Amino acid sequence: MTLNVSDIGEKELVKYIIANSKDIIPDDTAITSFNGSNLISTCDMLIQSRHFPKNMSYFDMGFKAVTVNVSDLAAMGAEALGFLLSIALPKDLNLDCFKQIIDGVLSACDYYSIPLIGGDTNEASEIIISGTALGLCDKPLLKDTYNKDDLIVLTGDIGIAALGFNLEEMNNIYVKKALKPIARLNEGIQIKNAGATSATDITDGLASELYEMKKDGFGFVIYEEKLGISDEYKRIANWLNLDYLDLVLHVGEDFELVFTISEDNLRNLGIDYKVIGKVTDSDKIEMVLENGLVEEIKNKGYEHYVSG
Repeated sequence: MTLNVSDIGEKELVKYIIANSKDIIPDDTAITSFNGSNLISTCDMLIQSRHFPKNMSYFDMGFKAVTVNVSDLAAMGAEALGFLLSIALPKDLNLDCFKQIIDGVLSACDYYSIPLIGGDTNEASEIIISGTALGLCDKPLLKDTYNKDDLIVLTGDIGIAALGFNLEEMNNIYVKKALKPIARLNEGIQIKNAGATSATDITDGLASELYEMKKDGFGFVIYEEKLGISDEYKRIANWLNLDYLDLVLHVGEDFELVFTISEDNLRNLGIDYKVIGKVTDSDKIEMVLENGLVEEIKNKGYEHYVSG
């Protein structure tokens, strides 16, 4: 039987590439020994019809193109070094729209203190923005270097953007988060310095990221009550006929960091954080619901080629 890429999805395609390349590290970024430190490099492509909501401004498109790449640097605990921008545009795009995109890129570069150092342009049938972010880090945080009984911690609330994608009213925190997410670059450096044992950024949903972090013989347990899901959030999700836990666990786009750290090192954190669970040896990823029941979390999240 002949398979299409949609039959296996993005993650399996990436696994194929990694399996056939001896130089790729299966983590958030590439890591290259450089001048006594490590060069951290990552690239991410955004396509208008797939990644930009219809109510997103051209400015915010440009800003997000930087954010998604910087977020990978944050997950490694890296300091930003430079940003490369490749952009393909329809030939009939209004020039002012192009300028707004670039204004968004430059605004984000200024916000994250990462200079725009080069790139490329081309023509396409829709807006395509591909960024490459470079950083430096002496000891990068990896996804699977945690220990049993480490705490599982978030840098902020999750599920906010997921709810915002389903709302039309612009003047609320949910839509604002969906249209202009912020990467946790400074937080990434601080959690590394505090002694975090592993980390990744939440782009495809908490559940998907935990499965990316999981290694044989270890598991995770998280607690619904520790996620801090507000009554307002639950009411809005119910009004939209959506499962609030599905939004929180399986959608993503919050660009918060999920990381592990020992209880002793937790006191070293100089940032806002939320402890949501711990590392176990169960070999499962589970959630303790508010009613006390324990459910295994399904491995699903946003994935190119198979997600609508």
